[in-house]
Amino acid sequence: MEFDFLPKLPSSNLDDRNFDDLVEECIMRIPRYCPEWTDHNLSDPGITMIELFSWLTDQMLLRFNQVPRKNYVAFLELLGIRLQPPAPARTELTFYLSSDLPETYIIPEASEVSTVRTETSEAITFSTDSPLIIAKPRLLHFLTAQTTEVRPQSLRERVTVTWNRHSDDYWEGSEQSIFEEEPQLENCFYLVIDSDQPLDGNVLEISFKGASATPTGINPNLPPRRWEAWDGNNWQPALLQEADDKTRGFSFYEIIQQGGSAEQGAETRLHLPQTWPATNFTSYRGRWLRCIYSQSQTNQPGYNRSPRITALGVKSIGGTVRGSQSNQKQDERLGISDGSPGQTFQLQETPVLERRENEYIIVIPPDGLPQKWREVRDFADSKSEEKHYIIDSISGTVQFGPLIREPGQIKRKTEIRKSIQQASVNSILFQESQIEINNQEHHQYGAIPVRGAEIRMVAYRSGGGRQGNVQTDTLRFLKSAIPYVDSVTNHIPAINGADAESLEQAVIKAPRVLRSRDRAVTSEDFEVLAQEAGLGAIARVRCLSADKTQQAGTVSLMIVPQANTDAIARGLGLSPEKFDLSPKLQEDILSYLDQRKLLGIRLQIQQPEYVGVSVQTGIALEPIYDNPGARDEIIRDIKISLYKFLNPLTGGIDGNGWSFGRPLYESDIVALLQQARGVRYLGQVVLFPIRKQGNTWVRQPSPERIIDPGLQGLICSWDNVDLRSSHVVNILNP
Repeated sequence: MEFDFLPKLPSSNLDDRNFDDLVEECIMRIPRYCPEWTDHNLSDPGITMIELFSWLTDQMLLRFNQVPRKNYVAFLELLGIRLQPPAPARTELTFYLSSDLPETYIIPEASEVSTVRTETSEAITFSTDSPLIIAKPRLLHFLTAQTTEVRPQSLRERVTVTWNRHSDDYWEGSEQSIFEEEPQLENCFYLVIDSDQPLDGNVLEISFKGASATPTGINPNLPPRRWEAWDGNNWQPALLQEADDKTRGFSFYEIIQQGGSAEQGAETRLHLPQTWPATNFTSYRGRWLRCIYSQSQTNQPGYNRSPRITALGVKSIGGTVRGSQSNQKQDERLGISDGSPGQTFQLQETPVLERRENEYIIVIPPDGLPQKWREVRDFADSKSEEKHYIIDSISGTVQFGPLIREPGQIKRKTEIRKSIQQASVNSILFQESQIEINNQEHHQYGAIPVRGAEIRMVAYRSGGGRQGNVQTDTLRFLKSAIPYVDSVTNHIPAINGADAESLEQAVIKAPRVLRSRDRAVTSEDFEVLAQEAGLGAIARVRCLSADKTQQAGTVSLMIVPQANTDAIARGLGLSPEKFDLSPKLQEDILSYLDQRKLLGIRLQIQQPEYVGVSVQTGIALEPIYDNPGARDEIIRDIKISLYKFLNPLTGGIDGNGWSFGRPLYESDIVALLQQARGVRYLGQVVLFPIRKQGNTWVRQPSPERIIDPGLQGLICSWDNVDLRSSHVVNILNP
């Protein structure tokens, strides 16, 4: 481990003798200690023995010179710097019930879901971070509006006395139009729903029965509508995929093709946001859904007449809850206390994730009641009677308070001097002699579990690492059966998983920690503390400089989380979705910085604006490599180098990630490809930008010579067949 980042002060080489110096010194001592030995040739066995012992001594000196480095690491420990444990990947787990239930159903916290186990890899387990409440919804209102408003004001009640409310979740009656009789874009209808329990994250199935013989004129495979749910601040998309709409845009196309009729009805499955509160709009209160007549593509067929429905129902068939990569461990017995200070115990599963409120140690004294002990970061402020312990998250070692032998307290000496200021000189000398006699004291930091007490860990979680950044729809197996649950999956990939911090990373972090001192004042302080708050899940942080668009007292942080870079070596790159910030990570950062920032400072967490790049070029190979085997390998290596170079984590000139706001030039690609093996010369380099428009990524049809990601943007690249975002390398004829 080299400390290249430190100033080049004179090194403390404790013994600078090398192997040749040791051999020469031994030979020079022969005439003095063994004058009869006169043959000093290399073939002499005695010289061989000298060389052997010189080599052993040289190895000892090499290790001896590691002492300053070891002392530096010990200094880091004195500063309280610890290696960060792995950060768990996070995603959202969606549970589907076998059928809707007559009452509220709760899937408990810590329910475990895993990937499939293969011959080469173990299953990766995720657990739910909170209970999932699947409530019983009630349908309150069916409203329509001519225009779409963020906060609807002009609403019309569609359910009249001609409709029968068979139950709270099913209505039926005469035909009702869901849009205007002559539909116009931005016509919409609202469903107002309520429940005795929260419906946050629930999966709702909205059933519709259509009027017979009412064609709408749309393309049923591409309906011109969108479903949204109000999360308290904005309208969020609620239809996960087109296959979830069995009505096919209220055309009931599938049913009719199978010989049925629209009167049989069909369902639309909606996935609600994690926050779905009851809200007042005009005189109506409840949880709001809406369906808007909108065209997402040009020349998309629209409604020539409004769909008409005769029945409407709602039921909850599942729910979505946040989950993190972790293995749950409950009520683990650590051992029996022997009553000695500083005793340690070992947890079975490592590394240990950050503890929650319900994860702690209990100590059960003999013939006594269980005692709840509290975890602390260190024992520096622990008094001898305080029931504290510490846990090394990486090794899983639990330690109780140590007994430290330390010098006599300066405070005590000062108090004695003060109390005898008026005494005689002899009295002063006597008191000082007594202080020197008792100069060494023993101090207990933290309480000691009594002898014979049983130590138990109520609960803890282990796991973490970048291997937890699994793909979409890979978490499909329940580790233990849950009643009424038919299936489970993750509709979004897992993100923000990171490996444990290395010693080299901790050493580099030390100077910044000393400058910040756990207080956020300067831009660098906010960057350092934000990375600490992420517990290894954050790769890069940039504190934005104030500009005219920001309010005074606002600090904006640009966050790039850690991601699994294994896909780069496979020639796939990393898509911008891999760098999304999970809500839990944002909450952790804001909570951590809120305790360390100055009063009145407002914090904002942002993500960089990512711009994708697709490179097209041609290469001519050296004649000796112009064969199919070498050609394929060279092209593969070039693509991997491009994905690595054009990346927020591994890209850029220095390989530490693409610089914020740095444009990409054609010459950058030329300089990179000139280093590729087997390449004789390059053809033209063409750059196609890929930018996000709304919720979709679009590859620009025309190339650009310079791709500018913006002042705070980052360049990235990934392989997507539908988007044509991959790099293309053609072989040129020499």
